[in-house]
Amino acid sequence: MRLDRGAFSSLRIRVAGGFAGLLALFLLLIIGQFVVSDRLRVEHMTHTEQVDVLYDTNQAVLQQMTNAETGVRGFQLTGDGAFLQPYESGRSAAFEALDTLAAIIDDPEVSRLLQSERDAAENWLYGYAIPIVNAGEADTDAARLARGKELFDGLRSANSDVTAAIDAYSESLVRDERSDYRAATLLFGALAVIVVLAGMGLALLHQRHLLAPLEDIRVTLRRLAGGDLAARAQPVGPGELKAVAGSVNDLAAEIERLISAERARTARSELRQAIAAELRSEGDAKEIAWRMAMLVGNAMGADAVYGRVTLQPGEQFEVHWPPNAATLDPMVLDELKNAPTGQAITPATLPGGLAVALSGDSGCPPGLVCVVRPGGSEWTPDERRLLAALTREIDHNVHQFRLQLRQARLINELRVLDEQKDVFVSTVTHELRTPLTSILGYTEMLVEDEDDSFTPIQKRGLDAILRNANRLQETVADLLLLDRSNERVGAEAVPVDVAGVVDGLYESLGTAARAKDLRWDVTTEPAWVLGDAGQLERALRNLLENSIKFTDQGGRLECRVGTGNDQVVVEITDTGIGIPPDDLPGLFTPFHRASNAMHQAVQGSGLGLAIVRNIVSEHGGTVTARSELGQGSTFTIKLPLSQQPVPEPTRSGHA
Repeated sequence: MRLDRGAFSSLRIRVAGGFAGLLALFLLLIIGQFVVSDRLRVEHMTHTEQVDVLYDTNQAVLQQMTNAETGVRGFQLTGDGAFLQPYESGRSAAFEALDTLAAIIDDPEVSRLLQSERDAAENWLYGYAIPIVNAGEADTDAARLARGKELFDGLRSANSDVTAAIDAYSESLVRDERSDYRAATLLFGALAVIVVLAGMGLALLHQRHLLAPLEDIRVTLRRLAGGDLAARAQPVGPGELKAVAGSVNDLAAEIERLISAERARTARSELRQAIAAELRSEGDAKEIAWRMAMLVGNAMGADAVYGRVTLQPGEQFEVHWPPNAATLDPMVLDELKNAPTGQAITPATLPGGLAVALSGDSGCPPGLVCVVRPGGSEWTPDERRLLAALTREIDHNVHQFRLQLRQARLINELRVLDEQKDVFVSTVTHELRTPLTSILGYTEMLVEDEDDSFTPIQKRGLDAILRNANRLQETVADLLLLDRSNERVGAEAVPVDVAGVVDGLYESLGTAARAKDLRWDVTTEPAWVLGDAGQLERALRNLLENSIKFTDQGGRLECRVGTGNDQVVVEITDTGIGIPPDDLPGLFTPFHRASNAMHQAVQGSGLGLAIVRNIVSEHGGTVTARSELGQGSTFTIKLPLSQQPVPEPTRSGHA
């Protein structure tokens, strides 16, 4: 800001002094009014509280003396000492209240009448109450009763006089407060008038010296706001206003500069959006790259644009714009081989050049984007940042394209492997079923043969052959079930009582549980689902057999069937060997077996839980497991709840 301090006129001092005086008067008015008002408010609250205490305490004196008088009169008429309890408490409390009044009152008239009230209370006490109490018996003498009433009426009259004196005292306080309030109002009114007059004088003093320059500045600002960036204020008037006009002119120049910079930024943003749109477009990669090179060259005023990128191993291409541009010097390529990616650098072997290296990865060497300006002029920091940002966007999209290609290739390989797996499983299972059928058939014939020509060792061998052949047949059946999981069309869905299925399994598997001395608790309630009863039984059987198999001798097994949140919930809990935490994520995948089960040589194919998952999923449900190693496991099945079927009415007919 260009400001000549020596040119300041005395107007600055007058303005500053006038405003300082006006501000001082205003602050004095505000602070004084606040202080005085607060003091008056505090005094009013204090007086109000004092008067309320006087009223309440004087009323308490009469109330307590009335209690005492009632007790004495009851004792006088009946001779019952129970009436003296309110007399004792009332008398003591009344004189305590009188002492309190005497301590807080500061009005002479109220103090005098208060002493009269105390005297009246003592006259009643010593002239009537104490003699009656000391007599210790009933006394119905009419003259004594009249004397007591007369003395207590005197006490009431004295109490009323004190109340009236308190009223007069309260009114005097109110009058004093009103007088103080009127005086404060007059004082602050006078101060307000002084402040207003001072402000008017200050306005009149400087009206002619300030309005014209300020109006010129206002008009200039309005023109600037309307888009006239050439508008400038005239530096006239006092030195301060000249300085303000100079600041307005500087602001106008800065606005003009910022708008030019914003237009350049908008152009860069539009360029980035155009590059991003080209990167998202579909078509030949070389044509897209050539269009992007043209956009970069035109936007940055470049003489030539070069690009090199590798989309996948063995597929590297180069682009240069315009088509007649000279080939990029190999020395520039060598210089950029070890350059950090995403940073704009100036190659030493290319005058006027600006280059950014693209990242590479396995099988894809690094690439580059390079622009050359005619005449070898320097690049501005904004241009360097723009090229680096554009190159990072290109590099990101190239990297994403490589990932998509690799992902597609991996998906295709996995699809081929999955098809080969299906063919292998189908072939193996079908090839095993025929010899297994023969083995089982002939072995069963030999086992059922009533001829006792076999030795005990031979019989045990036949039993082992039959047992293992049955296990192998079950494994083949499990493999066939998993192989058809994606294409099997299940039986028609019918209402199935899950509780009934569990009860049936409890009966059929009870022998195996009792053989290991397991305590098996079953808790069920009617829980119906729509599905295949046979498949659901198979899933629950697999879970229950696993619990029995992996639970040690004398353990506990619990199965609960319930409903909630429109779901059927089946929980199977055991106290078995548990599952290591690392094995839980892959628990329901085919052929997966927990490490501790394999370490303890527990037999199993690793297909049971995978079959459970498939069956539950086909019924629209979920199965989860939680376990603690060495403590046991809990498997939870949740299936959609269905309504219990209504039995059809029995029809009767006549032959």
